[in-house]
Amino acid sequence: MAMPNPIDGFEVDPAAIAYVGEGLQRPECILAERDGSLWSADARGGVVHIRPDGTQTLIAQSEATHFASATDEETRFVSGTLPNGLAFARNGDILISNFGTDRLEVMTRDGRSHVLADTIDGTPIGKVNFVLSDSRDRIWLTISTRIKNWMQAMSPSVRDGYVALYENGHLRIVADGFCFTNEIRFDANEEWLYVVETGGKRVTRLRVLPNGDLTDRETFGPSDHGAFIDGIAFDAHGNLWGTHVMTDRIFAITPDGDLRIILDDDRDSAAGKALMAALENDTVTPELMLACGGTIAPWFASVTFGGPDLRTVYVGSLRGTRIPFFRSPVAGLPMVHW
Repeated sequence: MAMPNPIDGFEVDPAAIAYVGEGLQRPECILAERDGSLWSADARGGVVHIRPDGTQTLIAQSEATHFASATDEETRFVSGTLPNGLAFARNGDILISNFGTDRLEVMTRDGRSHVLADTIDGTPIGKVNFVLSDSRDRIWLTISTRIKNWMQAMSPSVRDGYVALYENGHLRIVADGFCFTNEIRFDANEEWLYVVETGGKRVTRLRVLPNGDLTDRETFGPSDHGAFIDGIAFDAHGNLWGTHVMTDRIFAITPDGDLRIILDDDRDSAAGKALMAALENDTVTPELMLACGGTIAPWFASVTFGGPDLRTVYVGSLRGTRIPFFRSPVAGLPMVHW
């Protein structure tokens, strides 16, 4: 007999939402550690460390510039940086998919950064969106589009996104043809890689072969969410949680592929309807996007399970200045670093 799904009947009570952090800028991606620390991407050019006691520090990215003499170097802040997706390396450094510099970078916890990859097959990577480590220390990267102005790629007709694998100092494409590739996650056994196609309004999954190749591509859950999807994360029961960005909902797709809405901060707003109507006609504009957004943390971008029991859900956003959180009836699937 099938175990009952712990999210059956669950919806977030807006009155039960609390907040952590203040004055954040574009806290798109959040990493949680066992000790209660949170690490949030920040548009000021780095990562904000929010300690368990609530105090916070902005750690700005810097990189060393070397000169003719081997002993001469100058440290300067990384220009144009816009950290997007984050992941921990095994040694505790922070992997950054940088949406501003279009690079895969690694940053120590005091801000010193260097580039792991900025080209693939001799050409620029494109709009680097998300980074994920697996249990074998391989680094998986999503590139949303090769179009410079990413907003022009928010179209059902643009399918130039891809997934790349960084291994042994080499970056290679393992799957492509995605409609604005966004966050990716593995299931509990790392048998399948789940890929958000934001412009396609769907989640796609691919079987992972031992060498990192991806195959057996298929849609997981609804073929059309009627909304842009951004971030995803698994819980321990196998539900895939995620965010509808701009129309600001948190959803879950059950193991059977059913879509559940867990939190709705848009409530079918006129702006949200106008945006989705424009998407159908391939006439999305930045103005239509910017007109959207709820009140909790505009433009929900990601969900992160944390807390000592992995049942605290933190919500990343693109236009919020603090991080909402609430309690879940089920623990999250532990990340590799957990």
